[in-house]
Amino acid sequence: MLKKGDPAPEDIELLNQNGDLVKLNDYKGKKLVVYFYPKDNTPGCTTEATNFRDSIKEYEEKDITIIGISADSVKSHKNFQTKYDLPFTLLSDPEKKAAKAFGAISQGRVKRRTWLINEDWNIEKTYETVSPSKHNEELCSYYGIKLKS
Repeated sequence: MLKKGDPAPEDIELLNQNGDLVKLNDYKGKKLVVYFYPKDNTPGCTTEATNFRDSIKEYEEKDITIIGISADSVKSHKNFQTKYDLPFTLLSDPEKKAAKAFGAISQGRVKRRTWLINEDWNIEKTYETVSPSKHNEELCSYYGIKLKS
């Protein structure tokens, strides 16, 4: 599992919710939140995603990009994004290449974990245990983002 100080993977290329190829290393030089989640349209994953959605302007003001990754299909991601008006990229990782590269897999299943990548393309922080309802608050606190009450 990637830990603080490790270089972020350079060779991750996955399709997004629109079927476009996205290379993670195209984000070099930017702050990036890469969060893995088990499955689209499930209660915990929906809570986590919509909490990020509700704070997206605050992340953008700090030049932080959010990317969600799961093993779900492009079509599933598109439906999930549309249904909940998610304003960030969702990547489809059906072969679990990215999940394995980051260390977000256990017993063949994608685990809910998050990596913060800094502008130098190094892992700044890792969240191995994530509560879907509280994770956005954790990240906002870490980045000094004030949540709306």
